[in-house]
Amino acid sequence: MSELVPGGNLPLPGGSVSVRVPGPFDVSALVTDDSGKVRGDADFVFYNQPSAPGARLHGDTLTLDPPRLRPGATRVTVVVSPADPGTPLSRLPSPTLQVTGPGGHPIARFAPPRPRQETVLLLAEIYRRGGGWKLRALGQGYADGLAGLARDFGVDVVEDATPSPVPSAPAPPSPVAQPAPPPTAPAVPTAPPAPPARPTLQTLSAVTTLHAPLPDRDGFLGLVNSARVGIGSPPVALDARLASAAQAHACAMAAAGRLGVEGRDGVSVYQRITAAGYAYLTVGEQLVSGPRTPAEFVAYCLRTEHPRRTLQDPAFTHAALAYVTGGRSGDTYWTALWARPLAPGDLSRTAAEVVDLTNRERARAGLRPLAVHPALGTAAQAYSADMAARSFYSHTSPEGTQPWDRAAAAGSRMRAIGENIACGQRSPAEVVEGWMNSPGHRANILKRDFTHIGIGFAGGGPAGTYWTQLFGA
Repeated sequence: MSELVPGGNLPLPGGSVSVRVPGPFDVSALVTDDSGKVRGDADFVFYNQPSAPGARLHGDTLTLDPPRLRPGATRVTVVVSPADPGTPLSRLPSPTLQVTGPGGHPIARFAPPRPRQETVLLLAEIYRRGGGWKLRALGQGYADGLAGLARDFGVDVVEDATPSPVPSAPAPPSPVAQPAPPPTAPAVPTAPPAPPARPTLQTLSAVTTLHAPLPDRDGFLGLVNSARVGIGSPPVALDARLASAAQAHACAMAAAGRLGVEGRDGVSVYQRITAAGYAYLTVGEQLVSGPRTPAEFVAYCLRTEHPRRTLQDPAFTHAALAYVTGGRSGDTYWTALWARPLAPGDLSRTAAEVVDLTNRERARAGLRPLAVHPALGTAAQAYSADMAARSFYSHTSPEGTQPWDRAAAAGSRMRAIGENIACGQRSPAEVVEGWMNSPGHRANILKRDFTHIGIGFAGGGPAGTYWTQLFGA
């Protein structure tokens, strides 16, 4: 296997090749001719358009079959950007390109210099030379994000204020069924302390998309906001991205004939939300079968404790509702989504709140407060984003790294490292309470020797939220 440096190149074998970038990144690709410009929208392969002739994106892996690219294509440029739009590349592990040939045979690896102010990175290009194809390592960054990248490659960047219509199947009369509560992911007990994280493009012709308010066609919003204002919660607005995710999940439940946070396709409702381009700070859902109208659905929520708390939660600013009739029983399956978008500064505020709650617990035990450590924070945030992006949940990463490995890679020189992780909790208060109710997590929080802490948070993945506490001494 070849280790490449910027500008380095090597010939590729015949057949398809796989290009993988593990970690908390979104991978995309641009198919161009010798001019370096795309011919149209179909030449942009990314999360929301994962395939083109000769190219297919699945998760963090792009599979290319160069002879099958569209006529005239001579180059494919591989691009990465943060999966979590609130995290700059400089706070993430340096992306590493891994290239394999037919049969999974390793061909090349490229680890570019660590990004600084860049928000998008061109990692490599696969280009035609004579009768064959070659790989060239790039490592070129863009500070103005996907919009600047798209313009350079010939993609029109326009602002689109027209929301997508929200389809909904009419629900014929059917008995109201008692809905099953959605499952939640419990925290995994942590190991004892160790010794010495998009913005997703909505359309290819609109890299920057404005999400205009949706019309309240079925009266759902009016019913909801009436109930919210009545207890002093602010009103919510309908959101096209949430509506798209709700519709997709309602369809998935109808196809499977059952309620569930995860559909038969293996995709969770939270993954549908992030795939629609909505990066959230907090999220809630109601998955129900039976009601015949939006009014019946809202009435059910208001008379049932957990759904009522979600509907009236002041933390949410956006909502959406979709329903589909299907399955063997002909039941109507409803998905209601509630969320607050991730805004600049939210990650730092969330981390500060977790630190404050943690230090309150230490103060009750007569212990010194923990100081925030930048390297521990970088490692913790990157790990939460990685768990959400790659849908795993463990103290050991898929590559086998441990908490102390990640802390050291982020620049920590701590002699002792401990880690708490959790998934599914919707707020700093909820996650810290959960950790304190678990002996292993509590031991880390109240360990006298620890002096520093870093916090990570990311939304998405199968569980919806992923939290990391990284302790050091």
